[in-house]
Amino acid sequence: MSLLKRLEKEKSTTVEGPEKTEKSSALAPAKQDPYRELKIKIHKQVIEELDNEVLRDEKQKDPSSEKISESVENLVNDMLDKEAAYIPRADRTKIISEIIDEVIALGPITPLLNDPTVSEVMVNGPNMVYIERSGKLVKTDVSFRDNEHVLHIIEKIVAPLGRRIDESSPMVDARLPDGSRVNAIIPPLALNGPTITIRKFSRDPLQIEDLIRFGTLTPEMATFLEACVKARLNIVVSGGTGSGKTTTLNVLSSFIPNDERIITCEDAAELQLKQEHVITLESRPANIEGKGAVTIRDLVKNCLRMRPDRIVVGEVRSGEALDMLQAMNTGHDGSLTTGHANSPRDMLARLETMVLMAGMDLPVRAIREQIASAVDLIVQQNRLKDGSRKITHITEVLGLEGETIVLQDIFIYEQKGVDDNSKIIGSFKPTGIRPKFLSKIEAAGIKVPDDVFMVHSF
Repeated sequence: MSLLKRLEKEKSTTVEGPEKTEKSSALAPAKQDPYRELKIKIHKQVIEELDNEVLRDEKQKDPSSEKISESVENLVNDMLDKEAAYIPRADRTKIISEIIDEVIALGPITPLLNDPTVSEVMVNGPNMVYIERSGKLVKTDVSFRDNEHVLHIIEKIVAPLGRRIDESSPMVDARLPDGSRVNAIIPPLALNGPTITIRKFSRDPLQIEDLIRFGTLTPEMATFLEACVKARLNIVVSGGTGSGKTTTLNVLSSFIPNDERIITCEDAAELQLKQEHVITLESRPANIEGKGAVTIRDLVKNCLRMRPDRIVVGEVRSGEALDMLQAMNTGHDGSLTTGHANSPRDMLARLETMVLMAGMDLPVRAIREQIASAVDLIVQQNRLKDGSRKITHITEVLGLEGETIVLQDIFIYEQKGVDDNSKIIGSFKPTGIRPKFLSKIEAAGIKVPDDVFMVHSF
């Protein structure tokens, strides 16, 4: 029996039992919708009336097809005329909009996903929906009917991707057609009810000018990073969750020349590269029998046989770090990746740990030699307390001295305090040190202005 059917059965049993009020209240929405039953009834009728095959074909051509919206709107109008002609015009318009969202989009959270100021949507059960706006969490008045309603939306997200979510596989990673990343986890693991986390990505990828405008970095830092990418240096973008690593990786990838063959390896395809010659590879989880999984490590190994000029790995989390380092050390210069870490030094420690997760019994010195010779630059990005995202370190990896990998900062962000509006006060500063690999950049025919490294505050 599917989870949806089981929940429906439990719900009907609960309503009939002596503890009806206590148990059903857990699934009741925070605000009782006076048109709830009417909307459920009309929604079912619309689904029955529409030719699902035609609907699916239209959505594949254009997920936002006006033809579908018009069909649904006409059906709902006809049904409202029959069922409830007395409804005020404003309520009628709202009902039509909600049913269109339910049929062709993702229900109550559709307006949030369409809002360009919202960067993340978090559904913590049916009655608690949060968003991230300008780096801050905000609770919304959006709610679902019940747990079953949330489950229905999750299944609409994962079904087209061939993924599944049920009691035997209660967690899933997926993505929306626009590339937004989705994670869902359901009972019995999620005690609050089915939970959805959607990391949105803008339809138009951010450019380096946008990051400069947001205060993530300075024009001088941007000039330096562009030169590093074009000169085929190996770069790791490190940072915490939600710090903007993938956005920065996407921007750095945009500097790769159009005449190079780029292969990306990701858990969920998020990178939005505009170059012509791009091959996107995506990992795959195991099936219900526990077979058929394709990991990032498998993808990295395979892409080495695909004649890449550049390898871009969305994020290294475990054993694929070893394969990535080996690729960097065997002629695949200009590789880019991200990793979770709180500082450039922590990123090196994380890489050591991830290499050990590959199952190779390597001595620590051998691992550090691999890292020191493979990685040229670490770009550290942090999300500060006021929600702003800053590149706090651009750090060169110099090499190994004894047992220690030597680092030197090229640019840093100095935080000086907080103003009356709780905004972070700080400035970007070059350290005045010219990187050792500057000769490699110049050998590639790229000139970095001397004033980029001059010590002054921005």
